[in-house]
Amino acid sequence: MPMTRSEFLRYLAYGAAATMTGGLHALQGNAGQRPPNILFILADDLGYGDLILLNAQSRIRTPNLERMATEGAVFTDAHSPSAVCTPTRYGVTTGRYCWRSPLKSGVLAGGSPPLIEAGRMTVASLLKQNGYATACVGKWHLGLGWVTSDGKAVEDAMANVDFGKPFGRGPTTLGFDYYYGISASLDMPPYIYLENDRATELPTSVTQGEPRMPRNWRLGPLAPGFKHQQVLSRLTEKAAGWIDAQARQKSGKPFFLYLALNAPHTPVLPREEFKGRTGAGDYGDFVTEVDWTVGQVLDAVRRAGAAGNTLVIVTSDNGPENIAYQRVREYQHYSMGGLRGVKRDLWEGGHRVPFLARWPGKIKPGTVSDEIVCLTDLMATCADIVHARLPDNAGEDSYSILPALLGRKPARPIREATVLHSAQGQFAVRQGSWLFIDHPTGDNNREPEWLKQERHYEPHKFSGELYNLRDDLAERKNLYGERQDVAQKLKTLLEKYKAEGRSAPGKR
Repeated sequence: MPMTRSEFLRYLAYGAAATMTGGLHALQGNAGQRPPNILFILADDLGYGDLILLNAQSRIRTPNLERMATEGAVFTDAHSPSAVCTPTRYGVTTGRYCWRSPLKSGVLAGGSPPLIEAGRMTVASLLKQNGYATACVGKWHLGLGWVTSDGKAVEDAMANVDFGKPFGRGPTTLGFDYYYGISASLDMPPYIYLENDRATELPTSVTQGEPRMPRNWRLGPLAPGFKHQQVLSRLTEKAAGWIDAQARQKSGKPFFLYLALNAPHTPVLPREEFKGRTGAGDYGDFVTEVDWTVGQVLDAVRRAGAAGNTLVIVTSDNGPENIAYQRVREYQHYSMGGLRGVKRDLWEGGHRVPFLARWPGKIKPGTVSDEIVCLTDLMATCADIVHARLPDNAGEDSYSILPALLGRKPARPIREATVLHSAQGQFAVRQGSWLFIDHPTGDNNREPEWLKQERHYEPHKFSGELYNLRDDLAERKNLYGERQDVAQKLKTLLEKYKAEGRSAPGKR
C-alpha cells in the first residue's frame, strides 16, 4: 500500500537525519575546491502524481528518487515552460521561452530542421566557456539538420534522408563535447542511434509502425541494432560510461551531463525484469525503470569519486500523457495526482512537474521547498554557480534558483512571474498563488466528463480562467468573473513580457 503523506514526511525526516549523521559528510570530500559537476536528468512525460514524494496515493515506488529526496530537496511548485516536450527542451537548453522562437505551437519531428538559432548561447556553451567537459545523452528533439539525397526538405517518413552523411546542427555544434542518443521521441522516426554528428548504423528496413496506445510509434527507417524496448538501458549505459570516462581521464575539469530520457513517454515498453513491480501496469513499471536509470547514473557519480561535489537535478519535461485518464479507471493511479489536467494542458497537471535536487554539503537533506521554479532557470542558475554574467541576448527567461537550492529564503519570490504555454499555443501566467489562463479553457485534451463529475469542477462561460491555487489547487472554481483586477494585471504582465522579449531582468 502507498504511504500516506505524513508517513512519507516522517520517512523523509528519518532519512535526512541518517544522512546527516552518516554517509553525507563522508561524501563531501574536496567539495568547494572547484565548481560542482552538474547532472541534469530530464524524464519524458513523468507526472507530478507518479512519485509518492508528491502524491501519497501513488501506486509506484521509486527508491532511488526517494533516496534523492532524503539526501536533498523536493520542490513542490516546479514547472516546465510548456506542456509539451520540444518547447520545454528549447527552454532548458537556452533559458528562453520557446514561443519566442519560430515554433509557436506543437512539437518538432525527428526530421525537422534545427530550432535553436545559430550563435545562441546554451547551457552547454556557457559551461564549456567556463572550463566544463560537456555531454548530452538521450532524446534531443530540437532538430538536427539532416542532409537529403534529393536536396529537398525531409519527408515525413524520412525516405529521402542520406543517413550516411553527418547532420549539420546537432548538440556538438551547441556547446556539447559529446552526444549520444535519438533524434526525437521514441515514437518518431528515424529509429537509429546517433553519436556526435552522425548515425551509428544505417537503417536497413522500415517499421510499419504500431498504432495502438500505449505502444504506438510511427512509420519510418529502422536500423538493425535498434530495439525500442532497449533504448532506455542503452542511454543509461552511455551516460554512466561517459561519467566513468571523465574519472579515468583525470582532466581536472568539472563535468556537465544533460541526460534526456525517452521514458516513460510512449511507447510504454518496460524491460522484462521491471514488469509487474507496481500497481499501475506497464506504465508504472516503466517509471520504475526510470528510477533504476537514476540509480545507475548516481552509482557512476559515486564510482568517479564525484558524489560530494555534484549537483544532481531530476525533473520532467511536462505532465503525463492523456492516457493517464485510462490509468485512473484501470488502476486507480492518478499520474497527475490531485492536479487538474495532463500533458498539453494549461491547467497545473500539464506543466507542474517533479523536481528533485541533491548537492551534498550545499542542499540540506530532507528539504521541501515551495519556491516557484521553471525549467528555463537552469541557464541562469549555472551562470550563478560559475560566477558568470549572462549577456542580454541569452537566458532571457531564466532566473537563478541557486538561493532556493541553498535553502536561503529571499525577501521576495525568485521569479516575478512564470509564463506557461499549451500544445496549441495558448498562454497562462503564474504569479504567487494566482494562475491566469488567457483562453476560455486550459483544456487541450478533452477532459473526460466522468472526471469532471468526480472532482466537482464548476462549468463557466468566461473568456479566461483564474484560480487561486493556495485555496484551490485542483482548479475547481474559476474566479475570472469575480477578480477581473487580478486577471487584467496578469494579462498586462504577459503582454509586457511578449513585447520586451524577456521576462528576466535585463535589457529588452
